[in-house]
Parts: sequence; structure tokens; C-alpha cells
Amino acid sequence: MAQLSATALSIPEVIVVQSPKFRDHRGYFVETYSRRDFQKIGIAADFVQDNQSFSARRGTLRGLHFQRPPHPQGKLVRVLRGSIFDVAVDLRCGSPTYGKWCSQQLTADQGNQLFIPRGFAHGFCTLEDDTEVAYKTDDYYEPECDAGIVWDDPLIAINWPVTAADVVLSTKDAKLPRLADFTNPFVYAKRYE
Repeated sequence: MAQLSATALSIPEVIVVQSPKFRDHRGYFVETYSRRDFQKIGIAADFVQDNQSFSARRGTLRGLHFQRPPHPQGKLVRVLRGSIFDVAVDLRCGSPTYGKWCSQQLTADQGNQLFIPRGFAHGFCTLEDDTEVAYKTDDYYEPECDAGIVWDDPLIAINWPVTAADVVLSTKDAKLPRLADFTNPFVYAKRYE
């Protein structure tokens, strides 16, 4: 029987998860989350909330979002329809990858997922019209902890698949601060000694 697989990106705490699809003449079945199986691959987050977004246009960019303590969120992101360029930015002061980003293309066809731990900003850009994204979080949404970094911060320098002239942004996301102007509450803690 095929098993869940995990691959770390250039920032090792950000993990691509691939669940096996079981296909037959009717279509397919996939188990998108099992606490037991995720713990076996090193993801022990206790997910408490599911969210879903729909973006009508290619080039819609959501992010870079995160929640400050005392309610930081880890996220498990997947695409239900379409595809996205998904990004995580390390915000943990003292981390060897502080201010660095990594990305993964997620598609409905592939069924891959991205785990983004607490202490990271998250954002994505749609690569197709009519894209739906679902994600789990390991803490509840708390408006007073809601925060973000502007998508085109030159210090972070994400190589987005959309130009500033073509990006579709919310008013809120367009006005987010740069990393240099952000008072950072996240601190890096080594996972292993």
C-alpha cells in the first residue's frame, strides 16, 4: 500500500506532503490528512480550523500573512481546483534562514500539500483562473494577532510569477509593512541539539 511522503524544501521546516491517490474507473480517493500518519513524518501540529479561498483570476496574490503570538499559526495548504505558487518566509529571529523564502507549486491534479510551521509568513499567487485553496491551521483566527509583510518587499525578493502591473491584491495586502519595518515577535529555537 502506498504511503504518505514528505520532502523538506530549502528551509527544512517547510515540508511538501504527498498523499497517495487510489484510482479506479470511478475516479480517485485520497486521504488528505491523518494525525497518526502526519506525526510519523514529523508534523505534530494539532489542527483546529479549516479555511478555504476562491480566486477568480490568475495572478491573484494573497499574503504574506501570519499571526503574531500568542496565537501564531502553522498551516497545511492544498489546492482543490487550479494551481498556485505557494511561498513561506522565515520570520524567526536568529534562524539561519531568517528573511529567506522557499516555494512550491501546488496543484489540484498533483494533490500535493505544503506544511508551513509557526514563525513563517505565508502567501500564494494563483497560476490559473478559478482557483480554490484549502488550508488547516493549528490555532484559531484572532483578529488582534493578524499581521503580514508586503508581497514585493525588496529585502525578501520573492520571484513571484506575476508582475506588479498584473497582480491582483486586496487593499489590505497592498498596504502591509516591509520586513525591515516590522517588530518581530518570533524567535528561532533549534529543533535538534
